[in-house]
Amino acid sequence: MAELSIRALLGAIPDQPAWDRTSSPQVMTVNALSASYNGHPALHDVSFNVYAGERIGIVGPNGAGKSTLFKAIVGLLPHQGAISIQGASCRQSHTMVGYVPQHEVIDWNFPATVWDVVMMGRARQIGYILPPRKRDRQAVQAALERVEMWPLRKRQIGELSGGQRRRVFVARALAQQASVLLLDEPFSGVDAQAESEIFQVLDVLRAEGVAVLLATHNLAQAATHYDKLMMLNGGRVLAYGTPAEVYTPENLAATFGGRIALWRDGDQYVLVADRP
Repeated sequence: MAELSIRALLGAIPDQPAWDRTSSPQVMTVNALSASYNGHPALHDVSFNVYAGERIGIVGPNGAGKSTLFKAIVGLLPHQGAISIQGASCRQSHTMVGYVPQHEVIDWNFPATVWDVVMMGRARQIGYILPPRKRDRQAVQAALERVEMWPLRKRQIGELSGGQRRRVFVARALAQQASVLLLDEPFSGVDAQAESEIFQVLDVLRAEGVAVLLATHNLAQAATHYDKLMMLNGGRVLAYGTPAEVYTPENLAATFGGRIALWRDGDQYVLVADRP
């Protein structure tokens, strides 16, 4: 089964990369980033660069360090090393990244409308005392229009479908006017239609030069929808590069320990890797 899975995975990789960075500026640098939970090391010496419009998949088993990496980048965890967004200092850069956490950590019963949630993305620009200004309202409207959620702006967030909720939180991140967006497992629990809609949003963001980093368990999807992949395990980067460079039997074995399962869904194969 493992050999069949690897062959199916490698066969899915396009001959040509989906995106060419040669004319794109560098927007984020991560240098020797390490982080810990309660004094226990969880991320070790991670370094990489991100370019405008680039889409990077972060893959690895549960506990590999994917969410830890995102939290360290946005400054939610104590860390060593540094990140820089467009040359800004590390402290400034933490606030310049749009972050959409995992679906499960959000309280969907909180009584807020779609408009309210996206306006939260403007908190840094507004401050904690002043009311939203015209430019803040314009930024929220523009963000909702980009993810095609403007008609539902008065809807309670808890009344939305899973895919709609993801798009609202992408809009909240966009309202920050960030050039880098982090999405932690954005496709978890959504159907194929919602997944397609999210990718349509990501294609718009690519055209506008927004770089996107996505944590995912779906290796087959990562082979065909991302410009680069980062393989993490034990908080360490085991491989980083294009899907063709990263997806080797050696890297897959080192990252997932050979535990790769292949399911058939109609005429398509869905490949998911994880440790039991």
